[in-house]
Amino acid sequence: MAKRPSKHLRPARPLSAGHGTAEVKSDGRWIVRSIPGARAGKVYTCPGCLQPIPPGTAHVVAWPAIPSLGSTSGLEERRHWHTGCWTRKR
Repeated sequence: MAKRPSKHLRPARPLSAGHGTAEVKSDGRWIVRSIPGARAGKVYTCPGCLQPIPPGTAHVVAWPAIPSLGSTSGLEERRHWHTGCWTRKR
């Protein structure tokens, strides 16, 4: 049986290809995707409260619909947020 190539060697999937919903905040339009706790396997730092999001915690991933100047894609700007912190973001 052939071994699958490392996921790090495969090209990244486009983030906006049906993988989230659009939301508008005061700083622009964002693409947001919910991550269920069962799929949350790493520790992330929430940019809203600067506290860790532990593995197994449901949360959201958000990235700008239009990348900032100097960024080639939203991949570079995506951030993991506590769901409540994202909801409170204006």
